[in-house]
Amino acid sequence: MAPPKINEYERKRLENIRRNNEMMAALKVQSKATALSNHSKVITKSYTVKSEKKPKIETPIVIRRSLRTRGIPPDSNGLDLDATSDSNTSPHNSPNKVENFVQNLGPISIKDAYKGVDDSDCSFIESLLSMSNKDFSEEKLNGSAKKMKTECSLDLESLSLDPENIARVVPGRITQVRFCPSNDVKMIAVGNKFGDIGFWNVGESGIFLYHPHEAPISGILFQQHCLSKIYTSCYDGFIRLMDAEKEIFDMVYNGSDNACIYALSQPKNDANCLYFSEGKGGLAVLDNRIGRCSTHWDLHEARINTIDFSPQSSHIVATSSSDGTVCTWDLRCIGGPKHTALRTFAHKRSVQSAYFSPSGCSLATTSMDNTVRIYSGVNLEDETSVNHFNQTGRWLSTFRAIWGWDNSHLFVGNMNRGVDIVSTVQKATVKTLESPHMSAIPCRFDAHSYNVGMLAGATSGGQIYVWTSS
Repeated sequence: MAPPKINEYERKRLENIRRNNEMMAALKVQSKATALSNHSKVITKSYTVKSEKKPKIETPIVIRRSLRTRGIPPDSNGLDLDATSDSNTSPHNSPNKVENFVQNLGPISIKDAYKGVDDSDCSFIESLLSMSNKDFSEEKLNGSAKKMKTECSLDLESLSLDPENIARVVPGRITQVRFCPSNDVKMIAVGNKFGDIGFWNVGESGIFLYHPHEAPISGILFQQHCLSKIYTSCYDGFIRLMDAEKEIFDMVYNGSDNACIYALSQPKNDANCLYFSEGKGGLAVLDNRIGRCSTHWDLHEARINTIDFSPQSSHIVATSSSDGTVCTWDLRCIGGPKHTALRTFAHKRSVQSAYFSPSGCSLATTSMDNTVRIYSGVNLEDETSVNHFNQTGRWLSTFRAIWGWDNSHLFVGNMNRGVDIVSTVQKATVKTLESPHMSAIPCRFDAHSYNVGMLAGATSGGQIYVWTSS
């Protein structure tokens, strides 16, 4: 059988294949390709970075159980709002506590402590010295005149608030406010939670600010018979004496165990001794003649918030405490291992204040159980309770009802930026002082000793509002 006939295209294709094979054979391409394919391959080792496995930490599950389910009775004292509100400004929370304490253990010059806006406080120091040089026989006469004036009833409708009687004296929350006990001046001293002391003459523009402490001010006390000397106490456990003549804030007491000082007081007939509450329910006596504490009593189970002496008997003192009680004591019979109170007045929650009336025949208390109570009678056996909302919260100073210029009225702030007036006769709130000029809640008050109708209210914003009788 004859082979198939090849066309021209197929013949050229076969000719190209033959020619290419001859060329490749001449170049030995096939042998080299075989050698390369048989060459052993280089194996490269790869590395994988693995993250280290961290051990799994299991957070323990905390089961919250109430006091009721655990069979524990509730704390009847409630939350001490005054203590918690000041905790964030206490020196015990400051990392520089030791440094600050060492720096301020000695006397501080008034010049170094001055923080006022004015360049100099010379005019203020001179005014303090002029008051101290005054003959106190004249003050005694003024005191008699004051007693006669307070026998007259105060017209509550005459109380008004003028814009010139408003000033921001210190930064931050005011914890203490005191009128200078002089008939010649209308000077107010205030302390705040930062340890500042501010002075303001009502109606004037000058404000004089000092920084003698590092924690909330707990007491301001003008020394008897020498108004140029002012005692200040603080939560840092210090008591200082501002001496305008020596121009220093002298250290008169430094607690050894860093216990807080919560209140400061002094009987009218004893200019040598200071009474202050220290630590958990302690009452101490500082004798300036020996320069140290002469006596210390543990009277309450919790801190003492106020100390007040009876105008009738300087040896009778009332203490209010966060343990929910108010006690009256006879300092002449308080010695011994067990201290027995003359009277104990129980409240449902913490008691923020207890003050004797100007005559000494009544005692007014302010408690976190939302009451203002009045105890009267020969042995304070008659009790009157007036409902009053006292839950100021964490950021406000607690309410403390104070007496006016006689035994008929009490003054206490309210949460609506007003001042409630409680009548001891009607046993109720009879009036509320309100003004469009009030921009904050007044919490702490003081009444001028010699100017009937002059009432100062202090706020948590550093303002002072002074009501006057027209």
